[in-house]
Parts: sequence; structure tokens; C-alpha cells
Amino acid sequence: MLGHVDSDMEIVDLTHPVSPAVPHWPGDPPTCFEDWAAMSGQGFFLRRLSLGEHTGTHIGVAAHLRDGGLTLESLPADRLIRPAVVVDWRAGASPDALLTPAELYRWEEEHGRVPAGSVLLLCTGWSRFWPDAGRYLGADAAGVLHFPGISPEAVRWLVEERGVLGLGIDTAGIDGGASQTLEANRILLDNGRFHLENLTNLERLPARGAWLFIGALPLVGGSGSPARVLAWLPKGT
Repeated sequence: MLGHVDSDMEIVDLTHPVSPAVPHWPGDPPTCFEDWAAMSGQGFFLRRLSLGEHTGTHIGVAAHLRDGGLTLESLPADRLIRPAVVVDWRAGASPDALLTPAELYRWEEEHGRVPAGSVLLLCTGWSRFWPDAGRYLGADAAGVLHFPGISPEAVRWLVEERGVLGLGIDTAGIDGGASQTLEANRILLDNGRFHLENLTNLERLPARGAWLFIGALPLVGGSGSPARVLAWLPKGT
């Protein structure tokens, strides 16, 4: 079976490597690696890690924005293996641009209806700026961030009219950097969905045909988790 997968399937890693150099949302805890045991002393190597739940490529659930919201250990495991559709928005993405329902209608005219139960991934091309925090987050002199995202209207349509289970993006947040309310995220998470943020390599995926594996830790009481996110798809798609 493994040989069959190796020969017929392609695996695409959608995850940025984690290090103390990764960009952080303003105010989030820094990422720290501390050597805890060494081969020369203890006979094995071990590090202690300190990082926020929403560091790097990560998943987020309702507890991130709502008291009493869904926590990560309660997210059904079948949500973590899902078909994906990819909207390539590199031509339209610019700082402060937000994807609209009209653009999603145009995508459906070419690629068909967004299937219920899928995860929609928005490829903006912003991952090319990682790990340069200045360019990736786009903070101005007032501290306002500037990167593209998804409009609240588009998120509501995807949740209520198309039944997506999650949204992913290759920027630091689905709302776009300039948002002060995080309304798009609130609509998504309050409806029991999840977000995937700081993805990469989305341009390598087809509009349809890929599946996602989301390797999230089931943190008790967790609002999110750094995650290894992988896509697999038939070769040649």
C-alpha cells in the first residue's frame, strides 16, 4: 500500500518550519528553544519549547475568540482530514484587499460548486515574504498590519451557503491585517469551523482534487495549535 501511495500520490507540505525567527502576531509570546539535555551530559538530546498556540502554521478554533467556545481537544478528529479546494487569488491580492463573494462566484463558474465539508484555501502568494516579518505582516508606523484576507461577507456565504468546515490562508490571518474586529474569524469560529493560517506552497495545489491532513495537537482547553499541514493529491493533477 505504501508503494502505491508513493508512486501515485504527491505530498505537498503546507507548513513553515518553526524556529525562534518566525514572524509573530504583535503581542503574542516569542518562540524560544532551550537545550534541556545534551549528549555530553545526559546521554540524550532534549529541548524545552516555549511558543504561543497560534505560532507559525497553525489551526484555530472558537475558544480563540469566545469564552466557552470549542477547544481543540473537542474538535472531532474527522475534521482534520478533509478535501480541499484552492482559490488562486495571487493576481488580486494586495495589502488590505479582501476576497468577496463575487470572486468566489467567478471561481465556481470555472471550477464548480465549493463542496460542503471541504476546507477552502486562499492562495494570496504572501508566503513568499516569510520569514521577513516586516514584509509579511506589513506593520505601518501606527502598528496597523497590512496583508490580504477574506471579507466577512465571503466567510458567511462559505459557511452558510456552501457548508465549508474550515478556511485556510497563506497570510497571518483570514481577516486581513487592517481588521480591528476580526469579524471574519468570529463568523467562522462561532459556527464551529476552524482556520488555518500562515500556510505555504498553496500555489502547488490544484483548484480541486487535493486532500488535507492537519496534524494538530489535542491541547486540553486549547484555542489552537501549531500544526503540520500536509496535502496529498494524485500526481499530474
